[in-house]
Amino acid sequence: MYKSMMIDEFEQLQKRNQLEIIDVREVDEYQSSHINEAKNMPLSTLQETAETLDKAQEYYIICHSGGRSQMASEYFASLGYNVTNVMGGMSAWRGDVTRGM
Repeated sequence: MYKSMMIDEFEQLQKRNQLEIIDVREVDEYQSSHINEAKNMPLSTLQETAETLDKAQEYYIICHSGGRSQMASEYFASLGYNVTNVMGGMSAWRGDVTRGM
């Protein structure tokens, strides 16, 4: 089971805390712009990369609008990870971003 939160709530939480953010968009999307602290882990690679995460840590999963992050959250939760799906995603994000790589 995973939690979900709207982008507004996530933005407020992110301003007050250092969060572990996983961006599940593809590499080119991530390189275009991403939340500064976000780690890129494309949805298409989760079967190979999920085990690199710490199950004791809480993760916030984001994508473009919420569909892929929901799928990723379901997958991570099925493996026993503590995750929160960020609904609205980068299309609704108003905070700072890193552009280009």
